[in-house]
Amino acid sequence: MDEGSMGSSHKRRALWLGPLQEQVPKRKSNRENLDRFIPNRAAMDFDYAHYMLTDGRKGKENLAVISPSREAYQKKLAEAFNMNRTRILVYKNKPSTPIDPIPQEFFSPPSPQTIPVKHRRHIPQSCERTLDAPDILDDFYLNLLDWGSSNVLAIALRSTVYLWDATNGSTSELVTIDDDDGGPVTSVSWAPDGRHIAIGLNNSHVQIWDYTVNRQLRTLSGGHRQRVGSLAWNNHILTTGGMDGKVINNDVRVRSHIIETYRGHHLEVCGLKWSASFQLASGGNDNLLYIWDKTMASSSAPRQWLHRLEGHTAAVKALAWCPFQGNLLASGGGGGDQCIKFWNAHTGACLNSINTGSQVCSLLWNKNERELLSSHGFTQNQLTLWKYPSMVKMAELTGHTSRVLFMTQSPDGCTVASAAADETLRFWNVFGTPEAAKPAPKAKLEPFAQVSRIR
Repeated sequence: MDEGSMGSSHKRRALWLGPLQEQVPKRKSNRENLDRFIPNRAAMDFDYAHYMLTDGRKGKENLAVISPSREAYQKKLAEAFNMNRTRILVYKNKPSTPIDPIPQEFFSPPSPQTIPVKHRRHIPQSCERTLDAPDILDDFYLNLLDWGSSNVLAIALRSTVYLWDATNGSTSELVTIDDDDGGPVTSVSWAPDGRHIAIGLNNSHVQIWDYTVNRQLRTLSGGHRQRVGSLAWNNHILTTGGMDGKVINNDVRVRSHIIETYRGHHLEVCGLKWSASFQLASGGNDNLLYIWDKTMASSSAPRQWLHRLEGHTAAVKALAWCPFQGNLLASGGGGGDQCIKFWNAHTGACLNSINTGSQVCSLLWNKNERELLSSHGFTQNQLTLWKYPSMVKMAELTGHTSRVLFMTQSPDGCTVASAAADETLRFWNVFGTPEAAKPAPKAKLEPFAQVSRIR
């Protein structure tokens, strides 16, 4: 046999016996292939083996004298410590626990009891209703829109005040005041009872109406010398802000209605808001923001205000007291400022300032969540929903084609109405429906808990 043939035969045997071939060689005889079992010392538990060969054997011999309760206890103990095994010698390692390439938790959702999931509220990007608002005045310093507690919305369109009933969608005309009689209308504000409404006029007068009988009750005059562009109710006290810079408290129950006057502004007062703790915030065209305490109004001291805040660099019209933190006030500046600022009403400190990039016309807090809604002028004319206190933008609502001068909120706190210089009134479901199990947080004091009837 030549060398080539032998090499070929040896090569075929090497391939057949190679390490990648899991084949078992053929046995020649029974004596040559006797199995030999060698224990694996690395896999053995020598402590357990010693116990089974000594103490474990004694326990089995004395099993007859052990009480049933002790026998049951020993069985439980053996199971707990894995001492109920029967084999001592181990001949191979235990197979490793298989590892799933994809954990099972990816296939089954987590239990709701372990990880609570809070669904993100859907915020519609378009308004749910649009109404025409012809002849609405394009004036940043006025306040021509308000939604009363009886679910009736009032809007002033130049010389006429219209009422829109949200329960049935009906519209009615309350009053028309011609320019010769003191018009146009420069402000409207519902009393807390939702029945009476105050109407500020261009001739410095304020009319009080009962809308249920469509009758004028009285006219407040003599306090201001120029138009009344801002109004705010505090129980039976109607606070008025005029173009003359005065802020006046009027008791509508008595004949001599002027009871207190706040002096600080030297230009038109365009924003007024009472807090639940009976503090008044006033903003003016002089870029100043004042916080007044009612107890200081009758003081003869030259300094009547609690805080005089000079943080804004443009007119301060947008004001909103926080419903869940009584001493927190949000304010917005005009086109030269474009900032939303947050103030501590107790100390007068500015807590935060956010540049919105556009004129801030109005501010509204969500009554059910920690959110703030702002309306803007130049240049996008949008409504922006902010998460408080991070001030992260949650949504931007567009649709108006001119600056959104006025905003008001429905009594249930869900719907927001906005009126713009584009002569449209739009309704937005921006705050959603409050959860039934989560009551709205209450302030320390109810602002209008004991409202006296106007007479």
